[in-house]
Amino acid sequence: MNRTTVIVLKTIGVVLTLTLLVSAFVWGYAMRPSSDTCQAIVYILNDGKQREYVFRNELDALLRAEDINPVGRPIDKLSLQRIENAVRRHPMVRSAECYVTPWQEVRVNINQRVPLLRVQTPTETYLIDTDRRVMQARAAVKDSVLRVTGFVGQQQASTQLADFAEWLQGDDYWKQRIDHLYMKSTQMAYVCLRGTNQPRIVLGSLNDYERKLNKLRTFQENSGPATEGKHYEELDIRFKGQIIGRTENN
Repeated sequence: MNRTTVIVLKTIGVVLTLTLLVSAFVWGYAMRPSSDTCQAIVYILNDGKQREYVFRNELDALLRAEDINPVGRPIDKLSLQRIENAVRRHPMVRSAECYVTPWQEVRVNINQRVPLLRVQTPTETYLIDTDRRVMQARAAVKDSVLRVTGFVGQQQASTQLADFAEWLQGDDYWKQRIDHLYMKSTQMAYVCLRGTNQPRIVLGSLNDYERKLNKLRTFQENSGPATEGKHYEELDIRFKGQIIGRTENN
């Protein structure tokens, strides 16, 4: 084999090697996940340590229903606003913010709705949240909130009763003692205390409830010999400057 033939063969070998290397590089580049394609969607509950009312399968279903699940789709073709709007339609979502990470994930930061009180009427059960809006009474909701029973309209529940529930959350004394409210009518509320053999408290209207309950607290903490041995079925705190105790016989 002469020198010229050897050079030609070496040249052919180098060319073939370079061709294979370039082909392998091109094939690998074509088969890689595109950097412009959404790799995943991640939901983050900002208050997830306190409560978990929103579940991934429910959010995925909302996106599928509108055919806007972003996974596998070009990033520049995604409508983050549509994704946000779909997530906000979940009945337990208060707000949602959607963005794309540098590693091509779509992330949705979610704030959940926070219940303030539970309403149970003869015909329906629902919650009022901290934004004073009606929300579903789901089994997943485990927050300890004021319960209101009886004849309650949504208007009163989202105003006067929501005010009372918010006040109660900040009052350490009554928060430990009040079990629930019973509304006989819009102007006749009864406070039901925790424990057995507790008197029924006639609150009346929800006007000036803080003063009425402070008066009752003073009475309970300073009851003297005149009330010892008496069991009141009812304590009426509606009137200024007095508490009317009623026993079983009157």
